[in-house]
Amino acid sequence: MRPLLFSLDAELVHSLGMVALKLGLFPVNSKPVDPCISSKVWGLDFPRPLGMAAGFDKNAEVFEKLFDLGFGFVETGTVTPKPQFGNNKPRIFRLEQDLGIINRLGFNNRGIVAYAKKISNWSNKANKAGVLGVNIGTNKDTKNRISDFVRGANELMENADYMVVNVSSPNTPGLRDMQSEKELKRLILAVIDVRDKSKKFTPLLIKIAPDLSDLDKKQISDVALDTGIDGIIVSNTTIKRSGKLTSKNKTEIGGLSGEPLFLESTKLLKEIFCLTQGKIPLIGVGGISNGEQAYSKIKAGASLIQIYSAFIYNGPSVVANICNELSQLIKDDGFKDITEAIGIESTK
Repeated sequence: MRPLLFSLDAELVHSLGMVALKLGLFPVNSKPVDPCISSKVWGLDFPRPLGMAAGFDKNAEVFEKLFDLGFGFVETGTVTPKPQFGNNKPRIFRLEQDLGIINRLGFNNRGIVAYAKKISNWSNKANKAGVLGVNIGTNKDTKNRISDFVRGANELMENADYMVVNVSSPNTPGLRDMQSEKELKRLILAVIDVRDKSKKFTPLLIKIAPDLSDLDKKQISDVALDTGIDGIIVSNTTIKRSGKLTSKNKTEIGGLSGEPLFLESTKLLKEIFCLTQGKIPLIGVGGISNGEQAYSKIKAGASLIQIYSAFIYNGPSVVANICNELSQLIKDDGFKDITEAIGIESTK
C-alpha cells in the first residue's frame, strides 16, 4: 500500500488519510494505558505523553479519531482568523531516503469561524479520551499580527485544553520576527490579558523555531520566565539543509521536518531546558519515530512529545509502538514513571 500511496501527490494522500480517519477505517488502540507513561502537566491529565503535532488536523476535523489511535493529546491548527488557501501547490514534498518532509503550506485553513464550530462542545464533554491543543497563527496579509493572535485567543481559548501561539512557521513571511525579545513579550502579554478575562484558565504555550542564535535562545527563555508563559514547544521545522540529505526533493523551499531534524531539535531542547532552569514544561518535537528517540527527548527535558512525519512514514501503528517502547525503556532504567526521567541528560 505504501508504494502506491507514495506514488501520489503528498497533499492528496493526506486528504485521503483524513477521509479514512473520519470513516473509522483504522483500528482503534484498545490497549490499556500504562500508568508509568501517564502524567499531569498544567493540571491536565495526559494518558500518554505522545501527541500529534500541529499541521495534521488543521481544521479540527479528526482529533477524536486520532485519540482512538492512542495519542494522548492532539494539537489542532494552525488556525488563522480568516480562511486562507496558503501557498501555491505543490507544497508538500517527501524526502523518502531521508525520512523527512518539506512543506511550504502557508497556514492553509478554513478560518476561526469554521474551526470554532468543530471544537464548540469540547470543554463540556465528559470522559475525554485525550487533551486538545489549539494552535493559533496570523493571516499572511494581516497588518497587525498581535491583533490576529488576540482574536484567535478570544474566540477559541474557552474550548481549548491548552493554546499555542505559533510564532515560528517559516512559511508566513515575517512571522519569525515575532520571536524577537520585544515583540514576543508584547505578544505573550496580550494573549495572557485575554486569558485573564476568560472564564477559565487555559495553559498558554509558544512554539519556537530551531533556527535560533544563542542570543535568541537566551532572550526567548528570559521572556518565557518573565511573562510566566506555561510551556514551550521545541521545535518547529527548520529552513536549514544538511549536506547529508540525499532525496531528490532536498532543495525544495520550505520547512524541513522528520528524521533530519532530530539531533538539532533535541540539542535545542536541552538548551531551552537549561536556560529556563527546568521551570517551564517543554514539548519535544522533531524527528521522533521510535521509543528510543522519544526517550531521548524526555531525558533532554521534554515533559511531553509530539510526532507528525513518523505518522506519515510508518502509519497509525507507530503510535502504539512508540508508547510501548518508551514504557519499557523507563522501566528498564528503574524509574517509577516518566516524570522521573525528565531532563536527566540536561542536568548532568
